Amino acid sequence: MIRLVTFDLDNTLWSVDVVIGRAERRMRDWLRPRVPEYQRLAKEDHAALRDGVIADNPGIVHDISLLRERVLTETIEHCGYSRSRAAELAAGAFAEFLDWRHRIDFFAGALDVLDTLSGSYTLASLTNGNADFARLGLDRYFSFGYCAADVGASKPHTAMFERAMVHAGVSPGEAVHIGDHEIDDVQGATAAGMATVWVNLVGSDAKPDATATVTSLTQLPAALADVESRMA
Repeated sequence: MIRLVTFDLDNTLWSVDVVIGRAERRMRDWLRPRVPEYQRLAKEDHAALRDGVIADNPGIVHDISLLRERVLTETIEHCGYSRSRAAELAAGAFAEFLDWRHRIDFFAGALDVLDTLSGSYTLASLTNGNADFARLGLDRYFSFGYCAADVGASKPHTAMFERAMVHAGVSPGEAVHIGDHEIDDVQGATAAGMATVWVNLVGSDAKPDATATVTSLTQLPAALADVESRMA
């Protein structure tokens, strides 16, 4: 019997490229009058500064928010501002980014499906990113959620899946993970012993070893019912 259904967020419930692209543009707009030098740096400079932050703090890659704000601080300081002023400006720029990062255009049927499924299962979110499900109003459906920063590891590492099952008090045979990524979601959850539903909204030719596959979010209730019948 399925008791827990976990969801990936980015590219499963909305297009992350659209969201992040818009958020980054708004962040640059915020920085333009405050740190005009930021816009003049070459892409190579931005990349080198980011690589330097990661090299000095390898574990930071699992905390997307901390990484982004730390890179902003280093970049603004590189532009000639004091460390304290750079940190202050970075905090403001990141707040602007995070605001727009949570202005989501959900895929068709996403909220209706979550509403339907929350009546039958405990739902939880599992993301490598920094979308806050409660800030998005998804706490109407999700009982809890974890991100990579919470467990110190990104999917496909099994830590996030295992933490979710412990939180819900379920065994792997009572849990299903739903996500778009063949490795992070399907392989990771499978390694944790969970059944999986691959969300293939883009018509990919990949053939991950998922328990079930859907090409529309509206197919999820039927797919979960099918998975449950096979688990019985």
